[in-house]
Amino acid sequence: MGIATIRNRQMINTTTLTVTKNMTGDSPEETAMLKRMEQEAIAYLKSFHWCPPIDEVYFGCGVGGVVAVFLFHFCQPVQSDEWLWVVEGDLPPAYLVRDQARDPASALELYCQLMEDWAQAVLAGHSMTNLFPVQSEPTRDNANNLIKRLVFIRTRLLPDWRNQLQAAGSGRGAKASGIKQNQESKTLHLNK
Repeated sequence: MGIATIRNRQMINTTTLTVTKNMTGDSPEETAMLKRMEQEAIAYLKSFHWCPPIDEVYFGCGVGGVVAVFLFHFCQPVQSDEWLWVVEGDLPPAYLVRDQARDPASALELYCQLMEDWAQAVLAGHSMTNLFPVQSEPTRDNANNLIKRLVFIRTRLLPDWRNQLQAAGSGRGAKASGIKQNQESKTLHLNK
């Protein structure tokens, strides 16, 4: 890993990321879940007509079956972006431009804010017109389940990942140390 240059000469530090072909979880089962999540993230991006060929995919942080953050590098820019973050998991997927999030933890923080805005608008009965387009039915149940998932991510996962990214440099993506997929995380499913 290292530092890659993008068109406008901004640098992308990939030392805290893992090329997905080298991605591993805490167990073979988690590794398989993370690989499936990567494939779902690829399919999500390719569902957009504007998606150029993908050059490389990096794993930033994640827990298999719950949530993962990937950084995609494209062979050619999408408008002016050669890089996009994708958040995938047992929640609605989303892509984020790299200049809005400098690392996987900040990408996940931004994701949580966008999803919370959507969920709060659903609960309040407000228009979705100016919100990020979420791939989930705008029902109260989905909004409440999403809010529960976001609380879990913000309180149980993000603090560890932020700390790991600050201490990183080993070239491995951040993982939630000691956090296992438990009954709480298994019951917070959205109807995608």
